[in-house]
Amino acid sequence: MSLLPESPRVLALANQKGGVGKTTTAINLGTALAAIGERVLVIDLDPQGNASTGLGIERRDRGLSTYDVLSGDCALAEAVKETAVNRLWVAPSTMDLLGLELEIASSGDRAFRLRNAIQSLTTSRLFQEVGFTYVLVDCPPSLNLLTINALSASHSILVPLQCEFFALEGLSQLLSTVEQVRNALNNELTIHGIVLTMYDSRNNLSSQVVADVRETMGDAVYETIIPRNVRISEAPSYGKPALLYDLKCAGSQAYLRLASEIIQRERDLRRVAA
Repeated sequence: MSLLPESPRVLALANQKGGVGKTTTAINLGTALAAIGERVLVIDLDPQGNASTGLGIERRDRGLSTYDVLSGDCALAEAVKETAVNRLWVAPSTMDLLGLELEIASSGDRAFRLRNAIQSLTTSRLFQEVGFTYVLVDCPPSLNLLTINALSASHSILVPLQCEFFALEGLSQLLSTVEQVRNALNNELTIHGIVLTMYDSRNNLSSQVVADVRETMGDAVYETIIPRNVRISEAPSYGKPALLYDLKCAGSQAYLRLASEIIQRERDLRRVAA
């Protein structure tokens, strides 16, 4: 029997505020990581299913979804679908996820459904064939049981933060939740980094927000900043990541830089751990 590839790094993309570029980051960071040679699975845990749509998976074609995985009706490997991007797969979501919290609320493993599903994935034939190196979990814009499942299953959390006046509002609540999950459910969970999104260089407020967030969060903030970019906004309506829609646009290039920065942080983390 052949040896299984090394288990993937699992990163949760989370922020309880909506409209911060979380799903856009999941789609385009996944594509950027795949473009530089990583084998990436995006797990869509948002009932709205925008990450699935943005990766070209129509609602009528979703079949098995993350709802079926977390409710125990199928294995994660059965729900995974290929995308048009080489080395990028997605486990799509459906609106059924809205009712999952009530369905599993009384289950003893309710916070570990996703962790168990990912562990099972690593023993599947699909994983043996593909050898995923990164799993990105796109969370809903709330700190509910779906997000708790993501944090319980992840090595690290990546926080998209919009360059707007109330950027830091709510961040303390998210960091508090991360600390609670670390203490009670997943002692390995770390903050991988904070990525500033929707930056407008013509707006003095954006520059002030960048300065304030860097002063408050220090090295936790990635050097790469994602600009406000019309091509990034247009791409999902074509069912494509921005990197397929327009590789040369400023947004696509920023996500490629972010992917490189994340991989460098991963190397640094491994070096410290060793």
